[in-house]
Amino acid sequence: MQHILIPTDFSQHAWNATSYALQFFKSVNTTFHFFHIEKPNDLSDPPLDLDSLVTSKTASEGSLKMKEWRQKVTAYNTSTNHYFKEESVESSFVEAIKTYIIKHSIDLLVMGSKGSSCFTGRTIGSKTARVITRVKCPVLIIPEKAVFKKPTRIGLLTDFNLVYKDKVIKTLLAVADIYKSSISVLRVAQVENALEDSQNSNRKLLKNQLKEVSHSFHVIENPNLETAVQSFVDSMQIEMIAMIAKNLNLFQRLLFKPQDPNKNYPMHIPFLVLHE
Repeated sequence: MQHILIPTDFSQHAWNATSYALQFFKSVNTTFHFFHIEKPNDLSDPPLDLDSLVTSKTASEGSLKMKEWRQKVTAYNTSTNHYFKEESVESSFVEAIKTYIIKHSIDLLVMGSKGSSCFTGRTIGSKTARVITRVKCPVLIIPEKAVFKKPTRIGLLTDFNLVYKDKVIKTLLAVADIYKSSISVLRVAQVENALEDSQNSNRKLLKNQLKEVSHSFHVIENPNLETAVQSFVDSMQIEMIAMIAKNLNLFQRLLFKPQDPNKNYPMHIPFLVLHE
């Protein structure tokens, strides 16, 4: 995790994500990239290339706010392991993120979340949702109610329908290694049927991939995914949830289409989205 990108609109939600990340990676040699993206009124497709962006009044205002942001970060951060870079641009949000990640070899995105909306039925904001689905980079989502706590237990949600590739496991183990966290693997089943042969094979492979870290496997029979996850978080004292973005069945049910849009997913803990 040598390069971490934190998009910021200078809001309280962005600060929550920033302060959490600074504490989480306090002992890690890391360069934090603070990135402010302003969408021009006349922006149209195809998206602009970051290298050809013009400096405008809006970008200048963003740079001024970024300077104040950096001062706030410096006053808050006490780690000698951290380095900082800042940039303010005009571009479409997702395309700017994509380009910056490639240009600066970003290892992890950290984004704040405003929580659920009874109007959209989502448990994360629209920008975060677009990044998760369109940008192939691990994302650590920090809810607005999250308070930093060393994650001694990380919950990994899976239905064993996918093989976890090396890149996914490497990212998960890198995060777990920071605080020597154990990994609790959870399968939520609407009906606790026996696993199919392919699922059993994937489960055995995952168990082997996690052999170097303390881990355990669990199953909950519950037709309501959100309720099952909340129960798991509470009973197992889980301090971070991880899931592979490619697992659309679980992912969409949990983050994009909750059965009860007025009921929050456990928004007090971070959510790590893993990409292949």
